[in-house]
Amino acid sequence: MLEIETLTDGGQQALDVAQRVADFVAGAEQSLDVAQYDFHLAPDTAAVVGGAIRRAAGRGVAVRFLYNVDHRNPIPVPPPPEPDAVLIESLGVPARAIAGVPDLMHHKFAVRDGNTVWTGSTNWTDESWSRQENVVTVVESEQVATRFARNFDELWETGDVERTGFVEPDPVDVGGLAVRSWFTPGFGEELSSRIGVAIGRAKRRVRIASPVITAAPILSSLAQVISEGTVDVAGVVDQPQVQGVIVQWRQNGNIAWKLPLLERVMAAPFAGKRSTPWGVGTLHDFMHAKVTVADDTVFVGSFNLSRSGEMNAENVLEFTDESQADRLAAYVDQIRARYPPFALDGKVAS
Repeated sequence: MLEIETLTDGGQQALDVAQRVADFVAGAEQSLDVAQYDFHLAPDTAAVVGGAIRRAAGRGVAVRFLYNVDHRNPIPVPPPPEPDAVLIESLGVPARAIAGVPDLMHHKFAVRDGNTVWTGSTNWTDESWSRQENVVTVVESEQVATRFARNFDELWETGDVERTGFVEPDPVDVGGLAVRSWFTPGFGEELSSRIGVAIGRAKRRVRIASPVITAAPILSSLAQVISEGTVDVAGVVDQPQVQGVIVQWRQNGNIAWKLPLLERVMAAPFAGKRSTPWGVGTLHDFMHAKVTVADDTVFVGSFNLSRSGEMNAENVLEFTDESQADRLAAYVDQIRARYPPFALDGKVAS
């Protein structure tokens, strides 16, 4: 079983999503491993999710919790986490902080009883659940869960992002779908290449939702497909985050060679959400979904389609399914219809 839920800015209440998280946790009978880049909640949602985790531990479920601390990126891409250490400590379960320097522990997954995985782009925060575009994927499969559990153990045992992500992305059968579980940084470059190849081979459509797009294999494939003009390509990004990348690249001669590729891609039908630029105490309403659809092949997870994402601890599910691809392509189109075209100068076209 593979189920996908999509979130939009203002499309749902944080408390409703918190209850879905709590329901997932409530199903745990033996074990629950949680890896969350960011975890901070208001009192009402903390009571729902935290209460579910405490009850699980109280009935004998072996619970472990990983979260990211520290952030040293020159620009806030992805935005820094604000994990609530007091809330995490109050859960009363074994927890480990993973240093996000130099590379981030950027996962947002949970493995339940060695047979079910909750994953996707969604951090466990109120704004992630109510003010951002995000995707949640739940997979019921012992083979997929085993791969996520192995990745969790890599992080738990080493505490070192660089030494993780070495779980082979072999396909496994999930209800008739061949599903690959990708992990980085172990397979970061291979993942970018895989997505780039899928885009380059597309015959009908490419749809992308990603806060930024900076990985060279993906940028070059997109630029080529867009220039050839034979495939329907469109997508949506986060305008302030991409604008920050452009400013940095213009200042750094070692990276500036990618600017023409990014400019060519953004000249296609890409929308840019004018989210609130990151700052301490600001509204976190970023365009946060991470989805690529190439014909009927889907890549969905925590990976930002970025060079830094290749080096972070990330996860992506890859599968080919016409109905899910249609649904996620429509989701990308729904998001981009809400926002203006991307503007290289950062301004909204009049």
